[in-house]
Amino acid sequence: MKTLTDCYELSGGVKIPCIGFGTWRAENGDMATTSVREALKCGYRHIDTAAGYGNEESVGMAVKESGIAREDIFITSKLQNDMHGYENTMKAFKQTLKNLDMDYLDLYLIHWPNPVKYRDHWQEANAGTWKAFEELHKAGHIRGIGVSNFHPHHLDALMQTAKIQPMVNQIRLCPGDTQDNVVDYCRKHSILLEAYSPLGVGKIFEVPQMQSLAEKYGKSIAQICVRWSLERGYLPLPKSITPKRIQENADVFDFQLTPEDVQIIADLKGCCGYSADPDTITW
Repeated sequence: MKTLTDCYELSGGVKIPCIGFGTWRAENGDMATTSVREALKCGYRHIDTAAGYGNEESVGMAVKESGIAREDIFITSKLQNDMHGYENTMKAFKQTLKNLDMDYLDLYLIHWPNPVKYRDHWQEANAGTWKAFEELHKAGHIRGIGVSNFHPHHLDALMQTAKIQPMVNQIRLCPGDTQDNVVDYCRKHSILLEAYSPLGVGKIFEVPQMQSLAEKYGKSIAQICVRWSLERGYLPLPKSITPKRIQENADVFDFQLTPEDVQIIADLKGCCGYSADPDTITW
């Protein structure tokens, strides 16, 4: 990976830029529009949003205002938690396209496998959703289909009725939180791993080992984190609303971490906390 526009290839053959710009917590309106516009100006060509973020309209507006051709930007969104099942998914997808003011999505994900609303029948709800995903994919409305926050048992259940295997699993992957069982499963099944919250939380900037590595490589701790994701074969989704940091998070192609340092970062267990259990979330 040498530039922001270098790509991974999904199992269906779709090319996806190797770093995406995350928009979680970027409020709809000026905040989201300005940050996405700045990311596109810095060279990002992969934008990640979700119905649950409430900012799809602003993401779509920023893409239009950028002047960059739609086909040159990879757009991901995610199904909201209270809209699982076949009919709900079709309705939610239509609303997402309307919000974004777009004709198609490059990638659509089931945001969480086991929301509270479907806790007693999540397998059936996900099967209905995936049927809708497959139909939308075959009709050309979605180029790639995948999931988020799925563990192996959720994927196994989905594959009981699926005709197309998920192409992506977007999960929390950051220093010290490597979700090895999920990662191993996805690699075995050729499911690309996207890393949300690749910088973890604010505590990462206080970890002595990370400060030492930043000094060693002459890079910021954030850059070390993003580079680490790439070295691990993940697709990181750094997020920021600050122009300088948006640019900084993309400037990770002029250095490499040693295998030993990659392992040191992986072994910082709990330094950024741990991922939420998708079977006990309250949303």
